[in-house]
Amino acid sequence: MNEQRQTGRFLKVLGRREVLALAFGAMIGWSWVVLTGTWISSAGVLGSIVAFLVGGAGIALIGLTYAELASALPFVGGEHVYSERALGAGASFVCTWAIILGYVSVVAFEAVALPAVASSLVPGLDRVLLWQVAGWDVHLPWVLVGVAGAIVMTLINVLGIRMAAVVQSVVVLVILVVGVLFAAGALVNGDPANFQPLFREGTSGIALVLVMVPFMFVGFDVIPQAAEEVDLPFEDIGKVLMISVSMAIAWYSLIIAGVGLMMDETAMRGVEIVTAEANALIYGELGGKLLIVAGLAGIITSWNAFLIGGSRAIFALAEAGMLPASLSRIHPRFKTPINAILLIGVLSSIAPLFGRPALVWLVDAGGLGIVVAYGMVAVSFLALRGKEPELARPYRVRFGKTVGVLALLVSMGLALLYLPGSPAALAWPQEWLIVILWIALGAILYAVARRHRTPG
Repeated sequence: MNEQRQTGRFLKVLGRREVLALAFGAMIGWSWVVLTGTWISSAGVLGSIVAFLVGGAGIALIGLTYAELASALPFVGGEHVYSERALGAGASFVCTWAIILGYVSVVAFEAVALPAVASSLVPGLDRVLLWQVAGWDVHLPWVLVGVAGAIVMTLINVLGIRMAAVVQSVVVLVILVVGVLFAAGALVNGDPANFQPLFREGTSGIALVLVMVPFMFVGFDVIPQAAEEVDLPFEDIGKVLMISVSMAIAWYSLIIAGVGLMMDETAMRGVEIVTAEANALIYGELGGKLLIVAGLAGIITSWNAFLIGGSRAIFALAEAGMLPASLSRIHPRFKTPINAILLIGVLSSIAPLFGRPALVWLVDAGGLGIVVAYGMVAVSFLALRGKEPELARPYRVRFGKTVGVLALLVSMGLALLYLPGSPAALAWPQEWLIVILWIALGAILYAVARRHRTPG
C-alpha cells in the first residue's frame, strides 16, 4: 500500500523555480526550433495554432487529473502509484511502461536531435559515411556527437538531482530570453500577409499536427515522477504543474505565429530550420545562430527532464517487483536511481545509429505510449474519486467527474489518431516495430521480475 512506501530515499531539493523549469523545459525542448516549418506546411499558420490550442486544452484537462493525484499521492513513480492503487498491479505496469516508452523516446529523440542541430553550427559532421537509413546518410562524426551527448547527460543525472536542477534552471532561462526576443522582433518586423494560407489541407492538416501535440507537451508529468524530490507544499505541486502546461501552450502558439509573420510559404521552401531563418531575418546571421543555440539549450532541458522522469518511473516499477530488482538500486552517495538512469542512457546512445529519420519515428511511437498512459491515469483519477472519497486531496479539481471523463475522452481521441485509418496513423514498419518491440521487452522483463520476486 502507498502508506507503506519508503520515504527519505531521495533528496528533497526541487523548489518552485526548479520544478517549473523541469516541467516547462521538458515540454518545449527543441521541437519549436526545427519542427515549426513542418507544422505550418502541414496545416498552415492558423491551422497549426488551432491544433496546439485544441491539443493543449485537452492536455490541460489531463494535467488537472495529474495535479490532483500528484498532490494526494506524492510518491516517486507518478503513474505507477496512481494506477496501482486504483486499478491493480497489472494495469499499473501497462500504464507505467507506456509512459516510459514516451520518456525513452524523448531521450532517444534528443540524442538524434543534438547532432542534427550541431551540424548547423559545426562543419564536418557529414564525413565518413557509415550506412543509409531510409535514404538518409549516417556519418560517423554525426553519430559520435549524439553518443557523446548521451554519455554526458547520463553522467549529469547520475551525479544527483541537485546538479540536474541547476543545469535545467540556467538553460531554461537562456531559452526564454531568446524566445521572447524572437517573438517581439517578429511582432515589430513581420507581415500578417505571410500567414496565407491560414489553413492547409483542412481537418487532415490539423490532424497531422495534432498527432504530434502529445509528444510536444509530454513533460508536465515529470513532476509526479520526481514527487519525493520536490520540496513544496502538496497543493503547490498541482498548481505548478498547471502553470507549466499553460506556459507551454502560449510558447508554441507564439513561436508558430512569429515564424508565420516573418516567412511566407515560398520563403519556407527548402529551408531546413525555418525558425532560425526567421530570426535571421530579424537580427541578421547572428540571430539565426543564436536561435540554433537556443535549440541546443532546448535539447538539454528536455533530455535532462526525461532522464529524471523515466528513471524514476523505472525505479518505481522495479521497487514494486514489476521489473528486475537491480533497476531499483539507489546510488549510496548521490541518491539517484543509478541503474535505471544507465539503462535509459544506453538506449538513447543507440538512437543516433539510425540517423535523422529516427526523429519522426520516435515522436510518433512515443506519442502513442504517452496517450495510453494519460488515458489510464484519467481512469485511475475517476476510480479513486469513487473508491476513496476520503483521500486527502490538497489540490482538489472542481467538477472532478466531468474533468476525468473529458480527460479520458481526449486521451482516447488522441490514441485513435495513431491507429490505421487515420491520416496520421503510425507508419509501418518502423513506427509500429518500435511499439511492438517495446511491448515485447516489457512482457519479458515483467515475467522475469515476477518469477524472481520474493514472496511477501
